Amino acid sequence: MTDTLETVPFSTQIRTATAQQHADAENSTFMGDLLGGALGVDAFYRYTGQLWHVYRALEAHGDILAADPVAGRFVRPELARLAALETDLAHLGGPDWRDGIDPLPSTAGYAARIEECARTWPAGYVAHHYTRYLGDLSGGQVIRGTAEKLWQLPKRGDGVRFYVFDHIPNPAAFKRKYRVLLDELPVDDLERQRVLGECRNAFTLNTALFRELAAEFPVRREG
Repeated sequence: MTDTLETVPFSTQIRTATAQQHADAENSTFMGDLLGGALGVDAFYRYTGQLWHVYRALEAHGDILAADPVAGRFVRPELARLAALETDLAHLGGPDWRDGIDPLPSTAGYAARIEECARTWPAGYVAHHYTRYLGDLSGGQVIRGTAEKLWQLPKRGDGVRFYVFDHIPNPAAFKRKYRVLLDELPVDDLERQRVLGECRNAFTLNTALFRELAAEFPVRREG
């Protein structure tokens, strides 16, 4: 007997609905070149600078959203990444790092969409919150380990602190609880379908960022 949408947990619906976009982001040319050692630390710094704009948008409205009946349960201080990003950028780019992280057009559009959801659509904000933070707790750890080895960055130290969640001692357990919150999202079925669409949009926006970074840091390929 085939499960209906009513019986499939919402967190599972999200994973299924975004599977292709997730794979596209993971297999992007830029991330492949970056983690494969074809690019230098300057590309990693550029990527980190783009993340700063995204997370500034994600965390700018935290105090207000914490009281929201839909988004509030997801706003957790132990997830906050902006301060860690600023530490990493200062380590990678020096004291004037703010002068070197101008947003790419895709980044500006990505951040603007998050801002719009944070201000006008809490359930849509949850879609972006989920795709970013749970990704950081999962695949982000691969990026951290690779960056430490490629560019001799301190283990779990400055340069990769963005990927270190000191206040989440058991990421697997945290992610399980987060998915339960998604399953219990207090919105109707129509709104859940809209959230699924926004999750797909979040991955699409992220992939557009990778595409622009790949154009900025081209790798010459044989053949």
